[in-house]
Amino acid sequence: MPGRWWTDDDRLLEALGEALRVGPVPENLVEAAKRAYAAHDIDAQFAALIYDSAEHDQAELVATRSEPASLRAMSFSSGGLTIEIEITDDAILGQLLPPGAGVVNVQLAKGEGVTVPVDDAGGFMVRPIPSSSFRLHCRTIAGISALTDWIAL
Repeated sequence: MPGRWWTDDDRLLEALGEALRVGPVPENLVEAAKRAYAAHDIDAQFAALIYDSAEHDQAELVATRSEPASLRAMSFSSGGLTIEIEITDDAILGQLLPPGAGVVNVQLAKGEGVTVPVDDAGGFMVRPIPSSSFRLHCRTIAGISALTDWIAL
């Protein structure tokens, strides 16, 4: 067969042996592969971060020397969905716009995620707050699917 880089099974087995002798796959590469697989919904639109109060508050802190707010607000936007979240001391409160029922899958960088319902008004709550980086995969009953970037608190 033209284009094959080996000509017999012995060369193939030799190449596979070399690959195995390299050693174990680095843990960060395994985690990246798991995160990539978790995003396998090809129909999900990427929801870009359009507002983060942490960045806004940091600029105000420099100007006013005040204490940072205990509430963090973030907004993400895709072509058909806006995801607004507020992170409090013990929960993530969210709103999908346009409003409508659905589900939000909280995908964790490490460990199992959770899925929470979205009510008819587009509201949802995640409790407890994830202890590691996470992202939100939002799906509405109208068929809109959007995925945020990774969020680190």
